[in-house]
Amino acid sequence: MTDRNTPLFAQVANVIDAALDALTAAGTLPAGLPRGAVTCEPPRDASHGDMATNAAMVLAKPAGTNPRALATALVEELVKDSRVTAAEIAGPGFINLRLSPAAWLGELALIARAAGDYGRSAMGGGTTVNVEYVSANPTGPMHMGHCRGAVVGDALAALLEAAGHKVIREYYVNDAGAQVDVLARSAHVRYREALGEAVGEIPEGLYPGDYLVPVGKALAAEFGDKYAKAPEADWLILFREKAVAAMLVMIREDLALLGIHHDLFSSEAELQASGKVDAAEAWLRAHDLVYDGILEAPKGKTLDDWEPVELPLFRSTKFGDDQDRPIKKSNGAWTYFGADLAYHFQKAQSADALVDIWGADHAGTVKRIKAAVAALTSADGGTAKPFEVKLVQMVQLLRDGEPVKMSKRSGNFVTLADVVQEVGKDVVRFTMLTRKPDAQMDFDFAKVVEASKDNPVFYVQYCHARVCSTLRKAAAEGFAPADTDLALLGDEEQALIKLAAQFPRVVEGAAIAREPHRVAFFLHDLAAAFHAYWNVGNDRPEKRFIVAQDSALTAARLFLAQQIGQVVRNGLALLGVEAAEEL
Repeated sequence: MTDRNTPLFAQVANVIDAALDALTAAGTLPAGLPRGAVTCEPPRDASHGDMATNAAMVLAKPAGTNPRALATALVEELVKDSRVTAAEIAGPGFINLRLSPAAWLGELALIARAAGDYGRSAMGGGTTVNVEYVSANPTGPMHMGHCRGAVVGDALAALLEAAGHKVIREYYVNDAGAQVDVLARSAHVRYREALGEAVGEIPEGLYPGDYLVPVGKALAAEFGDKYAKAPEADWLILFREKAVAAMLVMIREDLALLGIHHDLFSSEAELQASGKVDAAEAWLRAHDLVYDGILEAPKGKTLDDWEPVELPLFRSTKFGDDQDRPIKKSNGAWTYFGADLAYHFQKAQSADALVDIWGADHAGTVKRIKAAVAALTSADGGTAKPFEVKLVQMVQLLRDGEPVKMSKRSGNFVTLADVVQEVGKDVVRFTMLTRKPDAQMDFDFAKVVEASKDNPVFYVQYCHARVCSTLRKAAAEGFAPADTDLALLGDEEQALIKLAAQFPRVVEGAAIAREPHRVAFFLHDLAAAFHAYWNVGNDRPEKRFIVAQDSALTAARLFLAQQIGQVVRNGLALLGVEAAEEL
């Protein structure tokens, strides 16, 4: 990629790298120093310059020299580049850089050329990342407890693709546990109801939601009264398969309302039936990672109320867990951990890295499953495949500050479909990313649709809508964006460019950290800067985007507005949100 098509922060990172090469060639630095910790980023205080680097700080010690001495030599090299107008040493050896106006205007032109691809990169090198998210039990429609993890996972998948990774979007269907037997029994009640039986109140312990009514009707249409009085053993497996299939259709439809589509639905039941869990156990035993042993008595238990049982145990303590974990129960059935272990073993066969998005209530299992994946992917002498678990806190639904009543359709929760129908997909998706996923979140129906600067969804959308409105008004008055006189843009306009120019590094940083909310935070900051600039024009007509008596300046400012709109649009696209053209 030529400098002309390289984002400015990456250009300057290359300048720093070239300066370090020159110092190495001159003997000032020893060869082979690792540069992975060298950064090029905005300074914390914008008055200190345009960019800053810690190169002298992180390389001085391994080079056996003084940070300020190294910084002095580095500055002499950096200022040789025409884009760098000044390089100043701060503190113990940080270097603050000031860039030429032409360099920033070049970034504005790059945004226009790259258009929808601005912010995308090849950083990931085409490596494959499996992102598993949602993975709710297939026992009913999606509810708002699933929504946040669904949005975080989907936005992360898009972010990783933008950063140059191949992505597998996966949903793990937990269809082998006791909860799907409860689903089958619940469907049987609705089946008898569809045949005309007065079933009364849904029995305690079964799923009461109306969403199973059509499932019961479909079963009645297919089987008549064949299983109405039949013993459970005759219909349980059949009804479980039929009900799970119906729930997955519903789940896909619910997720589609949020614009979410998975590449792969993996069945736990199929995994176990295929023998892959047994194969994983055999493989682990062959590598001395599973053994038969007896767990310690649970805390508070005595020999009178606890019976020691020999179980197959995974050596998770070898990988940082606090105790070894059983992969089977005393009755021979697989533990959730055992099945999950085999599932991740399967996933690791087709991916270079794994990311799981889990609810915060699963925090207690993170250590052991990370230990399992480390074992499974490194036992043959290789390096363990990167595996991360991102925990997502629940969302509290409010209406004007009061908790929202449950949905009649679901029986005991508010459905995702109800929420999307009321406030819209874009509002739901953006709102879910306005806080870090491990922080508690309130979702107030009134506030998320409020047209005010306190509502980040509206604030960012309004920025894009303002850009579109300005361009429409300019066209009606005979003006058009142009990059022929960008040098007319002053310091206030360049401040907007400098902020917009951070977008590519925000995308890469968010992808590395697996944190899509960083993009939402950036968009809010960019929108705030745009609105602030806009408001200056309310009091000073010469600062408006359209200055009727100066067509060259107007064309340059319209070009700036157009590119700010492009960056906002690109950022929203990563979050799965459509950019509003008018509000």
